[in-house]
Amino acid sequence: MEVRRTVPVTLDVESDDDALLCDTVNEFLFAAQFVVDYALQGEYVTTSKGQLQDETYNDVCEQTPLNTGLVQNARNKADKACKSVVERWKQGKKASKPRMTSPHVVYDHRTAIFYDDYVSLATTDGRVEADYVLPDEDSDTPHADYLFSDEYETTGAELHRKHGEWQLHIYCKKEAESDTPDQATTTHGTVLGVDLGVNTLAVTSTGTFWTGDEFDHWRREYEKQRGDLQACGTRWAHENVQAVGRKEEGRFKLTLHRIANELVAEARDHDCSVIAFEDLTDIRERTSASWEHKWAFNRHHEYVEYNAAEYGIAVAQVDPKNTSRRCSTCGFTHPDNRESESFECQQCGYENNTEYNAAKNIGARYLRRNLGATKAHP
Repeated sequence: MEVRRTVPVTLDVESDDDALLCDTVNEFLFAAQFVVDYALQGEYVTTSKGQLQDETYNDVCEQTPLNTGLVQNARNKADKACKSVVERWKQGKKASKPRMTSPHVVYDHRTAIFYDDYVSLATTDGRVEADYVLPDEDSDTPHADYLFSDEYETTGAELHRKHGEWQLHIYCKKEAESDTPDQATTTHGTVLGVDLGVNTLAVTSTGTFWTGDEFDHWRREYEKQRGDLQACGTRWAHENVQAVGRKEEGRFKLTLHRIANELVAEARDHDCSVIAFEDLTDIRERTSASWEHKWAFNRHHEYVEYNAAEYGIAVAQVDPKNTSRRCSTCGFTHPDNRESESFECQQCGYENNTEYNAAKNIGARYLRRNLGATKAHP
């Protein structure tokens, strides 16, 4: 199994090179949008990389100064976006044509050369070199753990323009010693079920709860700050509204990182080889969650998956249907079993917290789906 990490690195870019990178971003987005527009014209959607290469490559090369590697990376980005649209259509969901507006460029080993303390990037006019802005090499950071580590190799990167700075998100990977997720369940056979909710952000099948009180408190605080600033209507206030948004996102990310670390530690403490979540696809509709909660659910899952891979723990999603209505003791399923946060089985009389009961059902559902596993916690 591969362990993959993304390390964000700020770049020290000279003023002349800054303009050149901005031009490269614009041309990259134009090329990707050109391919998207071609792929989604008419009733038929083209999602074959080979076909898109044959039918758009020459036109893009004629209209942009990008080198061949960046043209192909733009095509790959467009193809991925189009496939995502088609997948949503297959599920009966709405999806509009992707718009390539986020300022970024995708690099690989053909278009970027990665050195110990700087990078060489292909642009619309040759290459630019930019130094990494790095913490001390001995510090406990992702840079020391992955970028400077001999165990990880660099596979590519995405260049982003954020808040007036250039950031390179460098992709690193290594081969983990553990087997594939399915083999891991056969070897160790213990699954940790996790239920995500609004009042309680996460509950595990071992009975550990992480409440959403802190998340909701800070969400209300930041909403109040934004409201007060927007009432001013000045340019200064507008700029500070954006600053508040960045602080809010940063605080929430730190909170979710902490919970993810604790959840993975819970799995390790109980020798679990798999962490099972409910499928997050329509969780907002199912739980009446806010947009912020939906963002938290998805980001939480990503952080757990990221951290769990380091220890060879697989992360999976299962069908959420009736996990909160099914009795985890006898299996009886009925809407009357659940009343708000309380669960009481109408058949066997089992009583417990609704989300804890659901977490146990999620772990058990993974086991039933993957017969190689042997038990769930508890």
